[in-house]
Amino acid sequence: MRKPLIAANWKMHKTIPEAVDYVKRFVPAVRNAADVDILIAPPFTAISAVAGALRTAQRADIFVAAQDVFYEEKGAYTGEVSTGMIKDAGCSFAIAGHSERRQYFHETDSLVNKKARAAVRAGLGVIICVGETLEERNTGRTFDVVKRQVSEALLEFEEADFGNIVFAYEPVWAIGTGVTATPDQAEEAHVFIRSVIKEIYGGEIAGDVRILYGGSVKPENVDEIMACPDVDGALVGGASLDPESFSRLVMFKKG
Repeated sequence: MRKPLIAANWKMHKTIPEAVDYVKRFVPAVRNAADVDILIAPPFTAISAVAGALRTAQRADIFVAAQDVFYEEKGAYTGEVSTGMIKDAGCSFAIAGHSERRQYFHETDSLVNKKARAAVRAGLGVIICVGETLEERNTGRTFDVVKRQVSEALLEFEEADFGNIVFAYEPVWAIGTGVTATPDQAEEAHVFIRSVIKEIYGGEIAGDVRILYGGSVKPENVDEIMACPDVDGALVGGASLDPESFSRLVMFKKG
């Protein structure tokens, strides 16, 4: 059985005091959460504060992630943040290839692969994001795009690396739009992603990899999304910014 993972991506939101206040309000709300992994990805500036607040609350079991990471360990790369830096700040995960990074900062499949490999080499878990645009879906290219993204993201990985790899299916047309893929659409895409992994690494690994859904997940739809057999969790943006809302997602009702 794949343990569900519910992940909060705060994007460019929250100062350090706001982040610490969030943790203080969130932790009691999920004290009864069982059989689910929880992850919070604050902005870089708040990572250390969030990790510290979780330690103070004795919830070191809640993972902290960086929203992005660079693939070199050090060097003249102004503005970039390395795996060693985010680990030092308290991260155990990193996100690679979020649709906004691909869209606004023109990140390529090759760059996403380099970032993901750097994270795993450093002993971090990595959430690799894939997904099609509305134009690609409307022209029947969803599976072609997703297969390319998954295949290129996994270049040069070994079977032993998969304990640290999570995928997130993020249809770009559902990010921040309020539009959510139907449960059937989400399940179809997740089954396909698992089939691509199976082609490359075999059925056992494909069956073990967690695949999250990302795209306007909110309290009103989380239960039906999480009822899909191949949906192993959620990567949540806007609905994760409020601790009450995010706690409801963590405490989703199992079908």
